[in-house]
Amino acid sequence: MSTISLKQDYKERVAPALMKEFNYSSCMQIPRLEKIVINQGLGLATGDKKVIETAINEITAITGQKAVATVSKKDISNFKLRKKMPIGVRVTLRNDKMFEFLERFIRIALPRIRDFKGIEGKLDGRGNYTVGITEQIIFPEINIDSISKLLGMNITFVTTAKTDEEGYAMLKLFGLPFKNAK
Repeated sequence: MSTISLKQDYKERVAPALMKEFNYSSCMQIPRLEKIVINQGLGLATGDKKVIETAINEITAITGQKAVATVSKKDISNFKLRKKMPIGVRVTLRNDKMFEFLERFIRIALPRIRDFKGIEGKLDGRGNYTVGITEQIIFPEINIDSISKLLGMNITFVTTAKTDEEGYAMLKLFGLPFKNAK
């Protein structure tokens, strides 16, 4: 299945199924996936500057879009943190790159997790979903031999859904393997 077909899958299968399930009066009410945000907090970057560069290169390889460093907003002496010091990496995917990443995440990355039994089905109350990944090596773009440290990341699926039920139904139809079926 290519990226185009995942977009078409939304139009041809997911949207009509949501329209039927929630009895929308207009097709504009159907929730859609707005963006996917990948965020990696790197507290250990305060001691080693190369960690940020490595993380940027890894996230860029995973997503196919240039990642940017996030910086601290204030000084925190206990953490040896100064204002505007890089402490993380993030990237926001939209449109084709978003669908491409979603497909690779569902079909390739998630099945590579050891003892995988599905992901938690808890949304944020506004139809958005965040999943935490503990190791970046589940993505085939990462060369296991070149890794110095295993790093986790948060992947947030931002939807236009008004409720958790709508967001959950849409993500389930996209193929996200949730543990508990509602």
